[in-house]
Amino acid sequence: MKQRLTGVFTAKHKDGSIYFRASLTYRNKHISLGSYDTELEAHETYLCALNLIKDVSIRLDDYEPASPLSFLKWVSLINFRDNGIYFNTPIYIRPRFFYYYFAPSDFFIFDLDDLFYYSSRKISRRGGHYFVADYGMQVNIMSRYGIKNYAVENKDYRFINGSRNDLRYENIEILNRYNGVRIVQEKGQTRYQVKIHVKGNVTVGTYATETEAAIAYNKAIDLLKKAGVDKAYAPNYMEGMSPAAYADLYSAIKVSSRLYNYRSE
Repeated sequence: MKQRLTGVFTAKHKDGSIYFRASLTYRNKHISLGSYDTELEAHETYLCALNLIKDVSIRLDDYEPASPLSFLKWVSLINFRDNGIYFNTPIYIRPRFFYYYFAPSDFFIFDLDDLFYYSSRKISRRGGHYFVADYGMQVNIMSRYGIKNYAVENKDYRFINGSRNDLRYENIEILNRYNGVRIVQEKGQTRYQVKIHVKGNVTVGTYATETEAAIAYNKAIDLLKKAGVDKAYAPNYMEGMSPAAYADLYSAIKVSSRLYNYRSE
């Protein structure tokens, strides 16, 4: 049998044709480096990876597009070398946070509290939104901060240091936690306006507190359901409020007469 180059193994496609896989073992961990059309390409990738884990002077910023290793594998190997833990996802750990890379200058910064979550979940992008597969569902990563899919930056939430790449909890301020509620300024005072969508936006009312506004939205949902509107509205959950306090505020809150008189066609 022909002796293969170091770090190279053969495999077969479904049609029986041969291709070559590169891999290495480091700290008792077997790491796949990818599949290649030629034995030489696989071997060069193995040598590059071997050099990377042996030479501690090589950094993330040293990556070149001509490298036989993908950048994402480059990140995983350097993190393994420097921090002693291997992730399939392109993560590099720092003392108080970690980077999740998409490309050399394209990354997110997360708190270490999120390391377990993202070490086993690949982040995908679609139309400016970022998702992970979680139990068979696509979950928008911003939902982990209480930010809804339709939320608007600087109206519903903001990045305190101005960086959209910095997703540490301390850098995200939620300006609006509730469905249907947005902050408005009236005569220099902060007020909370509520709208609900029924074949177009219907203004429910404007309220002095965020809590009143959130409950007003819930009341609007109930009135529309009674009117026969068959739509899956998501009500606001009032954390920490007793049922009795909720009921008293619900009864006292006034909403637009249009909702009482609405007729579903």
